[in-house]
Amino acid sequence: MTFDWKLVVDAADPHAQVEFWAAALGYEIEDNSALIERLLGFGAVRPDETVERWGRLAFRDLVAVRHPGDPVDEQTGTGLGRRILFQRVPEAKSGKNRLHIDVHVGADRRAAEVERLVGAGGRVVREVEERGGRWVLMRDPEGNEFCVQ
Repeated sequence: MTFDWKLVVDAADPHAQVEFWAAALGYEIEDNSALIERLLGFGAVRPDETVERWGRLAFRDLVAVRHPGDPVDEQTGTGLGRRILFQRVPEAKSGKNRLHIDVHVGADRRAAEVERLVGAGGRVVREVEERGGRWVLMRDPEGNEFCVQ
């Protein structure tokens, strides 16, 4: 049996984070505007809990990216598969990640991909070469570590 899943990442600016990770992974930013409109209509969400982003309504404090090949709930815009949800938290990141994403692009594309991700707001921490392989350790715009292999 398999399950749909989402990785939840705390963020100071979930919208900026989702833009970076959508670009980094080739994922799509979820469009929850129809759901938000319904929730606003019966008072389950206040207008100040939403923002206009990407030409549509979005939740102010959370937003997700999803794998473009996975199905979507047409009524909510929520992905039904592989997702990463960014949620606003008041405290800054502290310490090393206990979980991180590895982006597999292959040795022949690694340098170009690192350059592209730096242009999107990531930064290189260091290049790593160990018996198990080579990769580049990077940080996203809020300092979360990830590797490009």
